[in-house]
Amino acid sequence: MSAYTIRNATLADVPAIARIYEHAVLHGTATYELVPPALAEMENRFRAVTGDGYPYLVAEDADGRILGYAYGSAFRARPAYRWSVEDSVYLDPDAQGRGIGLALLTRLIELCTELGFRQMIGVIGGSDHKPSIRIHEKAGFAHLGIMEASGFKFGRWIDTVLMQLPLGQGNTTLPDEKSYPGTLFKG
Repeated sequence: MSAYTIRNATLADVPAIARIYEHAVLHGTATYELVPPALAEMENRFRAVTGDGYPYLVAEDADGRILGYAYGSAFRARPAYRWSVEDSVYLDPDAQGRGIGLALLTRLIELCTELGFRQMIGVIGGSDHKPSIRIHEKAGFAHLGIMEASGFKFGRWIDTVLMQLPLGQGNTTLPDEKSYPGTLFKG
């Protein structure tokens, strides 16, 4: 297995991120998008996620090739969800099955915990998407349920699997409203 490092993503990484995401859109169910977004849109999405204070990571090999990426984002737009974060992990097809997805998710969990988020939600496209379900299980996520036939892609209905991981103190203590980790709901 070749070595790789996990680091914070930069705007310069977005073309590689867009290439990986394009493959996911065209060939997989990890995303329910049907048409790959243009590079400018991917740059806007990157700026939005990082601008809102969420972590965005890449796994990079020794030659500087981006093997995968992961980021946190708002689980839902309503302020009561502000302590929850949704994870997203995407891998280059050549990087799958090497533990990179779990490594990215593990580091994302660490960063989101350090930032003060209390729950991480995994929204997985396809109840048959076993690799994604497995890495979430290995990271300690619990199954919440399946929204059956909630997506339609590639001429078939796709289930959505929901998984959840408490971060830090989870729901055992109340959060300090002044220490909200993101920027979305700060006034």
